[in-house]
Amino acid sequence: MDSRYLRAFVAVAEHGGISAAAQALGYAQSSLSAQLKRLEADLGVAVLLRAGTGATLTEAGERLLPHAREALELDRRMRWATRGERPRLRIGSQESLAHVWMPEVLAALEYGAAGTDTHADVELMVATRSSLEQSFRTGELDVVFQYDNGVRALGPHAVVGHDRTVLVTAPIHPLARQALVTPEQMLAYDFLVAEPGCTSEMLVDRFGRDLLEGAQLAMIQGSMSALLRLAGHGRGVSLLPELAVARELRDGELVELPLTERLRPVSIVSQWRPRLGPAEPALRALLDLAERADPQPEVTRATQAS
Repeated sequence: MDSRYLRAFVAVAEHGGISAAAQALGYAQSSLSAQLKRLEADLGVAVLLRAGTGATLTEAGERLLPHAREALELDRRMRWATRGERPRLRIGSQESLAHVWMPEVLAALEYGAAGTDTHADVELMVATRSSLEQSFRTGELDVVFQYDNGVRALGPHAVVGHDRTVLVTAPIHPLARQALVTPEQMLAYDFLVAEPGCTSEMLVDRFGRDLLEGAQLAMIQGSMSALLRLAGHGRGVSLLPELAVARELRDGELVELPLTERLRPVSIVSQWRPRLGPAEPALRALLDLAERADPQPEVTRATQAS
């Protein structure tokens, strides 16, 4: 199938209309419309619903989209390989991991810490869990790093690291003066949560939803930095991976609350797309470097020993 037709289709899906897609690709609108009609003729099914305000995907179009993106990515990789250029590796990460850990792993990859034949042009997308899963599902990302809370395996996956879970708040918060904090004491204060289903909320769930039925959850949509600033001003408490708050704890902007009940570590999970072609060595090197940069390697050793 002509890659131009697939590129036109993906552009319409991404820009929401034929006119906007034509402008983005530098085509006349009539030319792009003709390519889309040829695509539908080749497939024998309509993939777009055209309207005066734009175009939306049919059910067949929704099913086609991830395959179209994969085919275009394969076409790009073949061209890079033919020209001897470096492959591309599209990486997604939650903000809590990109805050500290991910830059160190990517720097090691670029410096050749895993070998000289593992270089790639890296693109990093930092986003919420739901956005990462959507982008991975539609073929826009090659590999995703998330905490394991609620991860839905969409491809090959593995645990590459572990992190400690900490309950944090401001030094001026009333709970900061407690020698030990019980679950019941936490109920009187706001829990700061970055997004529905995000790491902090899933970690709260691990502590026991039955304990939190009376808690006040304050949603800070999509911004870990905003959540940390609010916590630093004493506006509530938050249960987070230690990586997300390492600097704030070190600088005294936040303090860790001592809990009466021990919290389990949380795993860092990677998911990746199979058959990445020339980018495969870079992917394997990235996964190896991620494991070597495990923030809590003693958890891995304890698991292996048991």
